[in-house]
Amino acid sequence: MKTNKMTRGLMAAGLTLGLALASSAALAETWRMAVDQSLESPEGQGIQRFAELVEEYSDGDLTIQLFPFEQLGKTDAVMEQLSSNVIQIQSAGLVRLIKWNPDIAYMNAPFLFEDRDHWVRFMHSDLVNGWFDGIAEDANVAVLGDPTIFLRGPYRVIVSTKPVHTIDDLAGLRLRMHPDELAVEAWQYLGADVRIMAWSEVYQGLSRSMIDAVNSPISLVESTRFQEVAKNVAEHDEYWQSVGFMMNTDAYDALSEKDQEALQKAYVEASAYGTELVENSVDASIERMQGEGVTFSKMETGPLVEKMQQFYDEKDQAGALPEGFLAAVEASRSAQ
Repeated sequence: MKTNKMTRGLMAAGLTLGLALASSAALAETWRMAVDQSLESPEGQGIQRFAELVEEYSDGDLTIQLFPFEQLGKTDAVMEQLSSNVIQIQSAGLVRLIKWNPDIAYMNAPFLFEDRDHWVRFMHSDLVNGWFDGIAEDANVAVLGDPTIFLRGPYRVIVSTKPVHTIDDLAGLRLRMHPDELAVEAWQYLGADVRIMAWSEVYQGLSRSMIDAVNSPISLVESTRFQEVAKNVAEHDEYWQSVGFMMNTDAYDALSEKDQEALQKAYVEASAYGTELVENSVDASIERMQGEGVTFSKMETGPLVEKMQQFYDEKDQAGALPEGFLAAVEASRSAQ
């Protein structure tokens, strides 16, 4: 009799444990995350840290599965998947949101913001917040946290197969560009022969002489191996940028409050970690690339800024700028 009671007790305990484990498994969720860069880059390492922290802070309730370097498709395909909740989160330049609002392109207005602090203040403006709110409502895609805190860069360069030092060197230069009307117009205005090409195709484009140059954050040049086929790198500080984390709003709203907080906390800490890696990696990366025969310089940007001021004035006179854009840029020029 005692044996039977003990057996029944063990069975009951096992059943209880099994139900608990099943319940826990049912609550656990996996988010698919598209990453536009290599996971080996400083930026990619920050994103890996984000995935680790999400699992830790959610107590295993939420897991982030990473798909780097356009494994899930090119820009438009990934944005459609994000909007429809096929994937739940993406890390990339926020300019990809132009799919739903072309005004977003002006966050990366070339040669307009005087420094990074100016750009950060603009990104926190009511104008930009209104752009984000509209996209969240129309496309079910929202920006996670403060979109400026995960530094991408820390500055931008042009990587080219022939030296580019002045505005005159841009004349006829076959320059790779992402599908962004403003960027295309701006660099054509500066004299370049712009070619639209996916980021993952740039290496082959340079090596096969399909293009002469590409703009890039300095921290991503080595991890993409562009320096192997283009031995000239010139800093031009085209604009300032960050790594945006864009997520499906339905997926986020379905999370428990605890897991939402885990996601937000992981984003803040991983952004700080990734930014530190980006900032600390640049000098060593440049030194390694110099050892491979790469030449580094700084473009003469004064004429570029002057030329682009004419560009913005012309667009303003034509009524082609987003409503309130220049006012928001001016209002954010110095701390209020």
